[in-house]
Amino acid sequence: MTFQELQNKIYNLNTLDGVDFFTVGYSMLGHPIYGVHLGSYKGKQILIEGAIHAREWITAPLLCDMVDYYHDKSFDGGMYFIPLSNPDGVSLVLDGPNNLPCEKLQKYLVDVVNDGSNDFSQWKANANAVDLNVNFDAYWGQGAQNVFCPSPGNFDGYYPNSEREVRVLIDFTMRVQPNITLSYHTKGEVIYYGFDALNSAQMQRDREIAELISSINGYEVVKTTASVGGYSDWVSLNLGVPAFTVEVGPASAPHPIGEEYLPEIFERNKDVPLTALQAVTPPSATRKMGLKFHNFLRFNK
Repeated sequence: MTFQELQNKIYNLNTLDGVDFFTVGYSMLGHPIYGVHLGSYKGKQILIEGAIHAREWITAPLLCDMVDYYHDKSFDGGMYFIPLSNPDGVSLVLDGPNNLPCEKLQKYLVDVVNDGSNDFSQWKANANAVDLNVNFDAYWGQGAQNVFCPSPGNFDGYYPNSEREVRVLIDFTMRVQPNITLSYHTKGEVIYYGFDALNSAQMQRDREIAELISSINGYEVVKTTASVGGYSDWVSLNLGVPAFTVEVGPASAPHPIGEEYLPEIFERNKDVPLTALQAVTPPSATRKMGLKFHNFLRFNK
């Protein structure tokens, strides 16, 4: 799959009945970051994001397939999808560096960051060589695997929330105030839960929901340790709602996981969003914010 084919797949969700399609924001290189809403803006809301790590791009078509699966179904509440959170990084993985708009940026990423190689298949970062999923202001810089200079992966940036894509996700999440979030990654067939900032009641709540999700996809439930600065961590710290990182695909599969794995991954995960949505506590009056956001979307498609 090329990057343009992936972008087309996401954009074509706009043709499905029952889909509100909009632009959440833009990447550093100006690629649109698209979003979708299904269902009602009243009631419980779930936010599902994918492909924040570039080499894990297979989660973007996975979320597209989920939108297709749910768009004509009736359910209480609503679902937000952001299939491709890191378009610049994914373009590097799928197409290589030749399509970068600036020759100096291309030379820097190839020669300095990627050790002279044009093979970006293992790239996790964005076009700034920052790993977006360790850049969030949630115990930023304290991760066991963090590195402290530009890198294909694990560089947490020079300061928290430094990256445009991270700020787009933060602004959008604060605007819609979801009741629960899912972040799709690869690989290992694991459901991570439980950021350290949560209290014991919240930790138990998230453990129970993780086990419920596991009953659907069969993945192992694992308490998060020594990993900070991610989107799920930021949601847990700032909103206090359940937030999970779901690693799809077998641990034995090579990075990046290819399209041949997608049918099985989809079958195992297609019912996870609705299961998670139904698991959360009924929302408070703050859900009115979702109705206001509906009006915003009508004028920003």
